[in-house]
Amino acid sequence: MEKELILKAEIREQTGSKYAAEVRKSGRIPAIIYGHKQEPVAISLDAHSFIEGLHHGRRLMDVQIGKSKQKTLVKDLQYDHLGKDVIHVDMMRVDVTENIKVTVSIELKGTAKGAHEGGIVEEHTDHLEIECRATDIPESVVISVKELDVGDALHASDIVLPEGVKLVSPPDTLIVACRLVAEAKTTEEIEEQAPAAPEVIGEAKEEEPSEEE
Repeated sequence: MEKELILKAEIREQTGSKYAAEVRKSGRIPAIIYGHKQEPVAISLDAHSFIEGLHHGRRLMDVQIGKSKQKTLVKDLQYDHLGKDVIHVDMMRVDVTENIKVTVSIELKGTAKGAHEGGIVEEHTDHLEIECRATDIPESVVISVKELDVGDALHASDIVLPEGVKLVSPPDTLIVACRLVAEAKTTEEIEEQAPAAPEVIGEAKEEEPSEEE
């Protein structure tokens, strides 16, 4: 079951990258709370308390604004250009009696049988989308690969989820496979020997603008 954390929030009267930078300099993280047919609210959270909660695997947090307390789920984290520090948080209001869809990480455990026969384990995805109550969100989905032999694979439909948790990802999603190292080397050699694609000269594709608060 998800652990709970109460965070005292402050309303942000002004938004935008300039003011968000000032918030971060003061040791707080800009955030926004939305959902449950209520207006989004721009807030700031104590950076130390929030990050400590994340490090302990907490995604369900109570946010207190004045005398009002709202149960929220950490829905999205925005990091700096180095991918190190959290610079913005999206938090969704939740009702513990309702089911919600969330993405959870996959954790592989054990050594595959095929590894003793020259095989290597390849992880094809590191997350799954599931549906459950907010209080039942697992910190991660643990998958044992001990029985994987060379040529074997595990798909989303093969995973046994905790009670009350429903799979949302497509059942045929490939999660992990075991194949011979020799096959992997052959594939790499083929890619290296393949002729390079001709360079196309033309108008460069414009990158999508990234919004930063």
